[in-house]
Amino acid sequence: MAFEIEHHYVRTNGITLHVAQCGPPAGPLVVLLHGFPEFWYSWRKQIPALAEAGYRVWVPDQRGYNLSDKPKGVANYQIDRLGADILDLLDAAGQAQAMIIGHDSGAAVAWWLAARHPARVARVGILNVPHPAVLGRALRKTPRQLLKSWYIFFFQLPVLPEKMFRRKEYKFGRGSLRGTSHPDTFSSYDLQQYVRAWAQPGAVTAMINWYRAAFRNSQRVGKVGRITVPVRILWGQQDTFLEPELGRLSVAMCDQGELTYFKQATHWLHQEEPTAVNKLLLEFLQGQPQVQKVIG
Repeated sequence: MAFEIEHHYVRTNGITLHVAQCGPPAGPLVVLLHGFPEFWYSWRKQIPALAEAGYRVWVPDQRGYNLSDKPKGVANYQIDRLGADILDLLDAAGQAQAMIIGHDSGAAVAWWLAARHPARVARVGILNVPHPAVLGRALRKTPRQLLKSWYIFFFQLPVLPEKMFRRKEYKFGRGSLRGTSHPDTFSSYDLQQYVRAWAQPGAVTAMINWYRAAFRNSQRVGKVGRITVPVRILWGQQDTFLEPELGRLSVAMCDQGELTYFKQATHWLHQEEPTAVNKLLLEFLQGQPQVQKVIG
């Protein structure tokens, strides 16, 4: 890799975030946002490709995760605070605008930023998470999606989810990765890194508090409207947690939206299909229109 990954601590929105950084300092800024139950390391297969293409890549451990601060209380994980963290990161980088790419709950933050602060967002890449309004409707009207989202309701319980997540050396967390992905997607070394992140004091409760805050403020989250900035959605159709149809419904919420399905990929498509994902993301960041609608 031409550029080494640097590790910095950045003060933002009243807390401190650990941020992995890579690429030429003067390159256009790309911010990668991980989801649950991951951390910056989940983008390990995208960071080198983006950096070598000339982008300055910032990859935070979002609040509550790994080495970043973990403020107590569910209210500290409301979507507006999560979004404000990233806006302040842009300020810390000295950038009025950035390209945002998110996966899972990180993509939920990306959707929120694109809707509420389009002037700060040049382009948005979304991996396997629907537009918030689409997900809200699906949870109310689609029994199959409601069943797939059982864990959201389980996470609303006090204490028990944390105990379940930690038992047997984080078997729940390890299973949420390895049990829902293709074989060899997550190596034993990878899982060691995840367990180390989950073992950080307060991390498990903080990670679960993202879901508690979203559930308690679902009306606010679901009021995200149409997206005017360019959006490229990449979707693994073998997702254990989300129905593929949500991708098509989400692109319909975008004025400038593109959607590519990966027939064989799961929820963890950027780690299963890094070459294809990186190619599509780079083409999108460079303003090239989408050609292929389905891969695999």
